[in-house]
Amino acid sequence: MEPTKSVAELCAERGLGPKELAQLSGLDEQRALAIFLGRWTPSPEERDRVAAALGTTRDRITWGHKTPIQHIYGHGPA
Repeated sequence: MEPTKSVAELCAERGLGPKELAQLSGLDEQRALAIFLGRWTPSPEERDRVAAALGTTRDRITWGHKTPIQHIYGHGPA
């Protein structure tokens, strides 16, 4: 079984940027950019739309945040 790839990796292989991804998937450009950058975990419907735009299925794509999510809670400024 072939390893999964991120949206950005699949776009790079196909010569697509976030704007083209938005056009092909029918998603809002800001949402497509956030998914492309790994800043937004898409809904199942969005995953299907992105996967179809990239010529694959959602189970062949690595989804999720690329950057660590920091905790909001703390003790304030030190």
